[in-house]
Amino acid sequence: MQRIFAVLKTTVFAAAFIGVFLIYVPWAWAIRRRAVAYEGMEGLRLLGAVPMLAGGYVAVRCAFAFAWNGLGTPAPFDPPRKLVVSGFYRYVRNPMYIGAALFILGECAVFGSLRAGLLYVLLFLGCLAVFVVIYEEPVLQSKFGAEYEEYCRNVPRFVPRSRPWEKIQQ
Repeated sequence: MQRIFAVLKTTVFAAAFIGVFLIYVPWAWAIRRRAVAYEGMEGLRLLGAVPMLAGGYVAVRCAFAFAWNGLGTPAPFDPPRKLVVSGFYRYVRNPMYIGAALFILGECAVFGSLRAGLLYVLLFLGCLAVFVVIYEEPVLQSKFGAEYEEYCRNVPRFVPRSRPWEKIQQ
């Protein structure tokens, strides 16, 4: 029952976060009144669907890993009860943010201005990087201690590893 409740809470939080930061703000910043004119190369616009779909998949899968494996949500006020080190988290410590950035870039390429979208993504990732370093990592360190320290030593913060981390069971 705890997992089901965590999934429901994650659904509500993810819908709100996605609605604001991945749909509304990019629309207002980089899409509205900025439709891309490809003139004869409309097929290029469809290439933006690749990062949009891939990023959306990664972000949503990671959010629900927090609920299913961690018994919590991505929301800072209701974090996972267990450290999530499976799936995409075996490659990079912040795959949800990377997925969100890919989604935004693809969305802006398909529907608006890639240049304005890139500017928004840089601002979005900059704010998230500050949040990760100042708030998220210290909280995880105090909550999970040595387990989180080992994870940090083996999995990079933002640039994915080429191979998944295999945690050694002791």
